[in-house]
Amino acid sequence: MASTEQVLKWNPDKVAEWLIEKGFSKYCVMFKDHKIDGKALLLISETDLKTPPLNINILGDVKRLSLEIRQLKVECQQVLIDQGYHPETLLYLSKGLQNYLTHGTAFHLNHKYEDCFMNYRYQSLDEHEFLHPQSSRSSEDGRATNLRPELWKAFIALAYCFVVTWITAFVMVIVHDRVPDMKKYPPLPDIFLDNVPHIPWAFHMCEWTGTLLLFIWLCVLFFHRHRFILLRRFFALSGTVFLLRCITMLITSLSVPGTHLDCNPRTSSVNGTSDLLAKMQAAYEIWRGAGMSIQGVRTCGDYMFSGHTVALTMLNFFITEYTPRDIYLLHTFTWLLNMFGIFFILSGHEHYSIDVFIAFYITSRLFLYYHTLANNQSLMLRDSGRTRIWFPLFSFFESDVDGIVPNEYESPLVVINRIISVIKQSIKHIMFLIQANLTVKQNPCQNSPSGNHSGRKHKRK
Repeated sequence: MASTEQVLKWNPDKVAEWLIEKGFSKYCVMFKDHKIDGKALLLISETDLKTPPLNINILGDVKRLSLEIRQLKVECQQVLIDQGYHPETLLYLSKGLQNYLTHGTAFHLNHKYEDCFMNYRYQSLDEHEFLHPQSSRSSEDGRATNLRPELWKAFIALAYCFVVTWITAFVMVIVHDRVPDMKKYPPLPDIFLDNVPHIPWAFHMCEWTGTLLLFIWLCVLFFHRHRFILLRRFFALSGTVFLLRCITMLITSLSVPGTHLDCNPRTSSVNGTSDLLAKMQAAYEIWRGAGMSIQGVRTCGDYMFSGHTVALTMLNFFITEYTPRDIYLLHTFTWLLNMFGIFFILSGHEHYSIDVFIAFYITSRLFLYYHTLANNQSLMLRDSGRTRIWFPLFSFFESDVDGIVPNEYESPLVVINRIISVIKQSIKHIMFLIQANLTVKQNPCQNSPSGNHSGRKHKRK
């Protein structure tokens, strides 16, 4: 029998010898007819064995033969790497896989390449689960293949975002009362604000820009097939960024950036309970108006960092991520809205330049880090314990997503018909329960033991 080191050079006869050695001699002719050599043998999955043209109908043979093929892959993996082949796809890398892994710029690690590339967790393996057993349900291009809506996770993300917005509104009330005295603490030096005159209507334009981005995002959600996955990601990321903003607002109170702002603290009540209720009322006013000046909300002190920039950037990134790449006009338009919205914030002298810069950086980095982990599950699964500690929300919300969420869309009629069908099924179920309940109430004697007992006595007489 030829060594497993030469498995790529096996011809169909050598494959037949291997089948005989493993106890599958009855399939030798079939494998020869389909010209399965060593390389083809390594690429065979359990699905290939069960489906035409091989179409093996004995489940035990399918499982045992699939196990032997996977074991052969394990035995050959180091040899394949040494020979310059990718151990999963068998593609040949011209410079050799070992040099690529040890000297490539993608890793920058000093330990052995086996540790950074081969982090095997052998569980119940199936077809593509040889190298990435916990994320192998994704297709060859990395797209997820089995995406469930998981409405309950979307509602949890919504509740999380709802709580964070309430906390943010309350913190904005607190920092407004702590705003430094404008006479004692004048505006800080700022390159942009010192050289660009104040435009009174600019901040309103920023909020109308954000409203337009929100409308586009709602249209994307309405048509996107995986809208509930998008919703939970949006709520989770938005809630996390605004929760971080609450901390930065509380830590440091910056002076008012513009002299045009009327930033006088509220008059606090001597009674602690009354003061708390007044703050809750003010927080509700901020929350109801979404913190927008076009809704009549005016606050001071919430400068580090800009919440308006967070909203603009988050909407822009989600729109560009979950729309087709070839819609360049839409992507250019949303980026222009994002940049012009930031310009309007600064032109209105509502934030310092550092507030806007940090807001854009944190929002964009968090979005990119989240989606990098979500789209490359092997990165997350390499150290799942650490991921659960540092990214608990991510580990919870993305536990059943096995790859990139494809941009697939549905007609509004499909969505409406689906909603109507759910409503009809619910109505039918309710009517069935009502009818069954009425039937039981109308015929109580037929089901009672006393009625059956009296009937027996009557027959005896």
